Amino acid sequence: QLQVVESGGGLVQPGGSVRLSCTASGFSLGHTLGDYSVGWFRKAPGEERQGVGCISGGRDNTDYVDSVLGRFAIARDNAKNTVYLTMNSLKPEDTAVYYCATDPDAGCSCTGFVCYSGYDYWGQGTQVTVSS
Repeated sequence: QLQVVESGGGLVQPGGSVRLSCTASGFSLGHTLGDYSVGWFRKAPGEERQGVGCISGGRDNTDYVDSVLGRFAIARDNAKNTVYLTMNSLKPEDTAVYYCATDPDAGCSCTGFVCYSGYDYWGQGTQVTVSS
């Protein structure tokens, strides 16, 4: 059973940066997180969960929603079974609980303000608060 854990959240000043980590374990034999697409999502109080971006399995192509394009970057370290979400030029409206998700059969695609979300394995989330 895959287990996914996010970490790295906290309080950040507007304009600042933070890097979130998404670590997974419990892969079937011969597989690593590098084989799977991973999506990042966020949920602000009173709002629906929304996509942030994703990285594809194998090819490591990335895709982002328009609101974070050019500010956020997703990368992975296969040796650590970890995917990172680096967030720069943070704004108060980026305040949310951030989640990562993965699945052996998932894709990676974002269009406009929406990302593919058909992942079966989700973490518990990590809070990011952007405030002075």
